[in-house]
Amino acid sequence: MKTQGEIEAAVCKGMSHFEQEYMGRGPKDIRAHLIGDLLVVRLQGVLTAAEQHLVTTLPAEKGRDLLKQVRSQLIEVARPKLDAVVEDITGTKPVSLHHDISTLTGEEIVVFTLAEAPCYREAKKK
Repeated sequence: MKTQGEIEAAVCKGMSHFEQEYMGRGPKDIRAHLIGDLLVVRLQGVLTAAEQHLVTTLPAEKGRDLLKQVRSQLIEVARPKLDAVVEDITGTKPVSLHHDISTLTGEEIVVFTLAEAPCYREAKKK
């Protein structure tokens, strides 16, 4: 059985691999936090050069909205893959997925609601 930290690290690795394979670019930094039956993943530096260019060249609202729509659609299409990654790591089926991205900071947040809180063992004290 994995520790909470091992689960979080494995989720980071899985999400980073997904971003590289599916979106074409991995995050500069990624953190995962398991809080009961919630899994919160924070990715930083995920915007591609083309996305950054799109946001800066179009009027602010139009560029932002277009990028958010495209990213949301990509996540929705890839959801079965993401759910499989999370279920494989946590041993718990995701029930829902919530996603948002900031066009200003390039930060992306993905929140999975799990069917139940995953079981994990306590980390050994040093």
